[in-house]
Amino acid sequence: MSKRIGSGAALLAGALAVTGLAFAPSAAAAVTPTSASITASCGIFGGGAATLTATQSTTDPTAATITLTSSAITTPLALGKNTIASTLTMVNSTGANRVFSGTVNPAMSAGSSITVGPLPGTVAVGDSLTFDGGSLKMVIFGITITCTTTPNTNQTPGPFVFS
Repeated sequence: MSKRIGSGAALLAGALAVTGLAFAPSAAAAVTPTSASITASCGIFGGGAATLTATQSTTDPTAATITLTSSAITTPLALGKNTIASTLTMVNSTGANRVFSGTVNPAMSAGSSITVGPLPGTVAVGDSLTFDGGSLKMVIFGITITCTTTPNTNQTPGPFVFS
């Protein structure tokens, strides 16, 4: 009799576990692709190839960050950590443009590759964001540097799509 009760309890526990999996939340929020290449022109900072890296919060699908890195875009002066006020505007094919902003950067020596971010922003499920037509504004020592898309280039492999 105790074997039957033990076997029954084990079957019940297994059934509950399977039921729990069936009702578990769907996959966490994710952005695809997570990385894209752009070509930008940034005035005195230079221009050329840059990489955008996007992440989307797994707990809040409206929270996302984007980081820009480039060895072609360089800083003419040494800069301390978190001293570049950056505003990244991404064009959204499904609605209003999205803005990612903050003062997040590593310390950089003169002539160093530029890195800004991760810059936080708000997105909606289904947003399709591209730098094409957007901009990155960086304020350094009170001077605004604006990076824009180099004509006739596209973000590759394509826009960031948030789910």
